[in-house]
Amino acid sequence: MDNKLTTKEKSVRINIQSNYYGTIAEIGGGQETARHLFQAGGASNTVAKTISAYDKSFSDHFYNNGTPSRYVAEERLKKMLDSEYNELIEILDKKNSQKFFAFANTVETLNYTKTNQGNGWLGIAVEGSDRYQPNKICIHVKLHENDTLLQQYTLGTLGINLIHGGLFDWEDPRKVLLALLDNLDNGRLEVDYVYVEGPDMHWVDNRLLNLMLVSNNMTPAIMFDREGNVKQPGDMLYKKNVLLMRGFFRPINNLAVEFINDSLEIFKRDEDYKPDNTIGFCEMSLKYLMHDEKLDEKDFLNRVDLLNMAGQSVMVSNFYRYFKLVDYFAQFKMIKLRIVIGLPTFDKIFSESQYTDLRGGLLEAMGTLFQRNVKLYLYPYTDMETGEVIYPVDNHFGNEYRLLWHYLVTTRRVLVLKGIPSNQLKITAGYISDLIENADEKLKDYVPEEVYEHIKQNKLFGYGKNKLPFDDVEMI
Repeated sequence: MDNKLTTKEKSVRINIQSNYYGTIAEIGGGQETARHLFQAGGASNTVAKTISAYDKSFSDHFYNNGTPSRYVAEERLKKMLDSEYNELIEILDKKNSQKFFAFANTVETLNYTKTNQGNGWLGIAVEGSDRYQPNKICIHVKLHENDTLLQQYTLGTLGINLIHGGLFDWEDPRKVLLALLDNLDNGRLEVDYVYVEGPDMHWVDNRLLNLMLVSNNMTPAIMFDREGNVKQPGDMLYKKNVLLMRGFFRPINNLAVEFINDSLEIFKRDEDYKPDNTIGFCEMSLKYLMHDEKLDEKDFLNRVDLLNMAGQSVMVSNFYRYFKLVDYFAQFKMIKLRIVIGLPTFDKIFSESQYTDLRGGLLEAMGTLFQRNVKLYLYPYTDMETGEVIYPVDNHFGNEYRLLWHYLVTTRRVLVLKGIPSNQLKITAGYISDLIENADEKLKDYVPEEVYEHIKQNKLFGYGKNKLPFDDVEMI
């Protein structure tokens, strides 16, 4: 029923039917959320205070102890939520029997010259089982509308959706998430990060919550650091070099690790490389996580855990084609992007037949793929029938592609990796999968040791399912 409610109907329900009382703090995008509640009627049942500390000095005074810091940031949002909720406790704890909530946002809308990207942080702190330790739901959004007033309207609707979900469905953040875009559409905004915490939220895995953003087309990509923590992409990529490799990673194997390490050695020779400004990603397309057209959440978490064990950050996206993947990264204030890729995949990328839907065909795709700060690190493969290692040389490509290939190599847009031992190139995902399902100890030769032990101990990816009961019995 809730999904069918208009913004006004949600506002009325918040004011009349909820048993919550709280504050609304909005910075940077007007007071659109509070406006909806006041116009709906009955706001005195719900709203204790509204505030817009628009001046940065006032914002620092109220929310940062007078110390300057980033204003449109998760840290500032959480300080706002803490400050507003604690003020409710301080002033009204003994005077009001209703439950408490605090809503806050800190937003950058379009400037007058429209030279910036509208974006912001929104959050709600909601009393649950512990009045003094609220549960929190925080999101980051990118605003795509090319008009400040429209962005403000969007923020108001989004704020009401978050408050409505937070007050009526806080026990299940998945319901809150799925209702965020009610009365909105994906073209107006993008929700690219969500994080929940609190005494009643220990059961929630924020990685799965963020995966829902991709699977429900609320954002095209999500990211986790090497410890498995969810990160907002813009924060994670800011002024960074990026080394990216796409794969199934079920699990990550030694060959993939060698490709990454070999590529990193090449990257280190770049004049812009510094250890603290370069980040590597193992990227998985959402379609790689589908089993029988259903998203396998447990399988996804296992892959992320194993990639983290191998020291890798993780990205999940809904991009099928590489030029779309590159175009996604182009929006961030990055330094350089390097993509590690195998020759069989490059052959598909380098084929005109892949781009019949583009007016510019192959050249349009290549123009988007090979942007100014992008290079491909290309590795060979082994022909499994002949055992021959196939390198990307001129005569590997058809006549119609050879000149373009020669240009990419000559201008060093494509660099060929040659340092991988040929015997390692025989590793395939299918072969690794067979070893896992047969509980074959040869697996330890093909995956990192910690990964092997974790798979074996936890029976991951169908470990041992094809092994017969008498396989471990010594035959006399």
